[in-house]
Amino acid sequence: MKQAVIDIGSNSIRLSLYSVESDCDFKILFKEKIMAGLAGYVENGALSAEGVARACSALLEFKNTLELLNIQRASVFATASLRNVSNTQEALTKIEAATGFVIELLSGEEEAQLGYAGAMQELQISGGVFVDIGGASTELVTFEGGDVKTFMSFSVGSLSLYRSCVKNILPNTASLKRIEDTLRTEIDEKSLLPIEKRSPLVCVGGTSRAVLKLAKRQFDLSETCRCVTAQQFKRLCSVLRRGDKEAADLILKTDADRIHTLVPGIMILRHIRSHFAANKLIVGNYGIREGYLCQRILKNNTYTHKTGS
Repeated sequence: MKQAVIDIGSNSIRLSLYSVESDCDFKILFKEKIMAGLAGYVENGALSAEGVARACSALLEFKNTLELLNIQRASVFATASLRNVSNTQEALTKIEAATGFVIELLSGEEEAQLGYAGAMQELQISGGVFVDIGGASTELVTFEGGDVKTFMSFSVGSLSLYRSCVKNILPNTASLKRIEDTLRTEIDEKSLLPIEKRSPLVCVGGTSRAVLKLAKRQFDLSETCRCVTAQQFKRLCSVLRRGDKEAADLILKTDADRIHTLVPGIMILRHIRSHFAANKLIVGNYGIREGYLCQRILKNNTYTHKTGS
């Protein structure tokens, strides 16, 4: 069976097509993304008409792709892109009417749960911290011995931080301070973040994938490497936080689409890594779409982590 999953995120809208054999035995046939930047269309707390039209345009483009491929099964969900706006139901109604898709709106906790479940389909890790940095929210899960300890969702993301804290393309010193102040307020002061050392930091999402690409280029890591040490990450942060030509060139050569959101995203990752004193970051290939496939569509409602050393 072939199954499509569409993820309406705050920064990008993504389509993944899977071939499913049974339960959660699947393989990815192809993936596409459209950098819709929906968080950039939020005005006075509401998703603007232009933002709704942008979402519709992306979904209709994906719908056309699926029709050309004769794919009948497609599921669509939205996260902070529609959850964190004041006109959620109005926007959902308009998008569904224009595209013909039925959209499931995920809560912050559901987003964290499904992201973690997806990551654990691939990784042989029994304990640590899972983090998924999106455009308008960040999800975090602590786990130990294969068991989940805490789920958390924070209303800060790479694109929302850029919009609220950065005036130019790359953050300057004043922008970095605004970002740090926001992270302290939204993560430290508004949550009961566990005070404990945990490692590794299991990372998924666009920011994390970009960090791995940057580290491979900067430190000449192998193409198969999925791990960035804390020291390498600190050195990478030091270069990017300067906001100079070297930082801009590094981003443009590696992931040009994220020139404006990468540093804010890395600041979130830096804040969380520092809090847990994680000694390494492991970047996963699977995330929320794979978790959604297994737990929402295939009804495999157990966390399928694979224990390992």
